[in-house]
Amino acid sequence: METTDLFERGKVKAENVPLALRMTPSSIDGVLGQEDILGEGKLLRRSIETDRLSSVIFYGPSGTGKSAVARIIAKSTGSHFEETNAVLIGIADIRKILEQSKLRLNTSSKKTILLLDEIHHFNKTQQDALLPDVEKGNITLIGITTENPYFYVNSALLSRSILFEFKRLDGDRLSLIIDKVLSDKDKGFGKLNIKVSPEARKHLILNSNGDARRLLNALEIGVLSSRPGKDGVINFDQSVAEGSLQKKYISYDKSGDEHYDNISAFIKSMRGSDPDAALYWMSKILAAGEDPLFVARRVIICASEDVGNADPMAVVVAASVLKSIEFVGLPEAKIPLAQAVIYVATAPKSNASYIALKMSEDEVLRGKNREVPDHLKDATLDGEGKRGHGAGYKYPHDYPGHFVKQDYWTDKKIFFEPSGEGYETEIAKRLIAWRKKSKVTQADEANKG
Repeated sequence: METTDLFERGKVKAENVPLALRMTPSSIDGVLGQEDILGEGKLLRRSIETDRLSSVIFYGPSGTGKSAVARIIAKSTGSHFEETNAVLIGIADIRKILEQSKLRLNTSSKKTILLLDEIHHFNKTQQDALLPDVEKGNITLIGITTENPYFYVNSALLSRSILFEFKRLDGDRLSLIIDKVLSDKDKGFGKLNIKVSPEARKHLILNSNGDARRLLNALEIGVLSSRPGKDGVINFDQSVAEGSLQKKYISYDKSGDEHYDNISAFIKSMRGSDPDAALYWMSKILAAGEDPLFVARRVIICASEDVGNADPMAVVVAASVLKSIEFVGLPEAKIPLAQAVIYVATAPKSNASYIALKMSEDEVLRGKNREVPDHLKDATLDGEGKRGHGAGYKYPHDYPGHFVKQDYWTDKKIFFEPSGEGYETEIAKRLIAWRKKSKVTQADEANKG
């Protein structure tokens, strides 16, 4: 279908079109934000202005201008423009569009730009159907997605496209959008006498979470549902703002970037000993509907990997939260979970155990293969001691300090080096004493030899 501006058709009255669509910018200069990709001299801007666009994929959160930029391309290009949604079409529809684009190119030398919204809904077979024509230049693809394209778009299609990431709009940009709506007499509310209080503006901006469409929808419903006062003024105060945008939208996809990014921030905050940041990310994750058991498992991993034996109680506290969550349930289970997060975040840190694990695993995979010494082998099935299994083993509890020099493997290496943090200082003292005693014993035995 060929895209035309709604207001140019003359069939749809502006007031019957949603405000978010009415306020869609008609030129690159009207797009707020995205200076990294649309600023003067940037590749995407140059490609649009010179009508030399190659296949691209626009990705990023909702309400950041992806569709707006695509519509600007539609209005400014000399190519035929097709717009469709991946949710609505199948393989047969794709093939029809591709055949028409080839026919159009051969008969009139006119290229076709295909805007495919929500491209992440296309399966591998559907995406593969686009590949030959994208590669040959029969169509120029504009794929739009709110998901990470590296997860949802075939690598072959990615390699034939340029990726442009759209970022959330900051508070200043959102505030400018509000001002533009209030002043625009043709497409906005400039003909109305509207007073937006500072508190209402702050609420709209904060709870829109960088999504211009969400902001505009809330502003529209608030204005249209409010009666003017006797002075003719529509007072858009905080109560109106709260009613129009009751709950902050928390962007969090359990299988996409938001999931991994927020969990990463959560773990790194605990590792970095910032309990306040860790609590914020935990609260955001839970508010978005994440399974608290999943969060608890991450706390356990952090307690072991990043705290370790600097505070052995950290993993005990963290592990106990799993049972607490099952026993108590939400919302109360957030309390012991928060306690564990604070404990792990404020505990002394050491990754010595984690490093020792990785070194030992590397030695197993790449180092010398070691056999179990005979004195450490199980003597249960030794055939009445004929094989010598267990012979010569020294039981440590029979010796002073419950320690005796004894070889537990050959070609020894040291994996675990305790840090100077927390309880590991005590562990370090013991290891120094034991290793020193072992070396002295070895030297004595060498002299005897």
